[in-house]
Amino acid sequence: MTSLDHEDLGRLMADVARGWAVSSDLDITLRGITDTAVSMIPGADSADILMIADRKRFESHAATSELPEQMDALQQRLGEGPCVDAALDARMTRSNDLTDERRWPRFTRHALDAGVRSTLSFQLYTGNHTSGALNLFAKTPHAFDEESVLIGEVLAAHAAIAIAAARTAEQLLSAVASRDLIGQAKGMLMERFRIDATQAFAMLTKLSQDSNTPLAEVATKIVDLGPDRP
Repeated sequence: MTSLDHEDLGRLMADVARGWAVSSDLDITLRGITDTAVSMIPGADSADILMIADRKRFESHAATSELPEQMDALQQRLGEGPCVDAALDARMTRSNDLTDERRWPRFTRHALDAGVRSTLSFQLYTGNHTSGALNLFAKTPHAFDEESVLIGEVLAAHAAIAIAAARTAEQLLSAVASRDLIGQAKGMLMERFRIDATQAFAMLTKLSQDSNTPLAEVATKIVDLGPDRP
């Protein structure tokens, strides 16, 4: 490496990862990743994170400009491109100059029209029917060198861990919120119908089953109706 040795990079990545770990909000974590990628990876003009569900539903997250979102939409429409390959199949894709690129002919033509000359994408994770990639775009050819690749690989590895942690935190928060709502709904049913906690929970469960509605959603509706509504 030219500007950072491995020890410096390791310390820097550790500091960055600790910063991401402060937030349990997935959107904030993703934006922290893309902002860091643009500031740290040599050559990067813009970045985003592409998530693909069931190999067909595309979601662009934390784009640092409009360009990455345009590129993701283009790749979804055409079914080809560097970000798709990185998310689904390859651990990394790099195109030094799209004018010489032959792997994605339809994508390349439109990307060049949009001003993109170089791309660099890293797989973040794959599994559970969902894949993700950290994508970088540059308006100059040969923008990404070996230093860009090395920093990007380390950043992507830390990003994957941060995303998993943020998702786990969101799931836990959601579970706690659902539990609290169910508790509120049980209390309202107990008071209104003069029944005990077991009977109130049985009533919630039956309402959920009869209406084919998740239990937490039934509880939310009961709480929203208030204590004076049947």
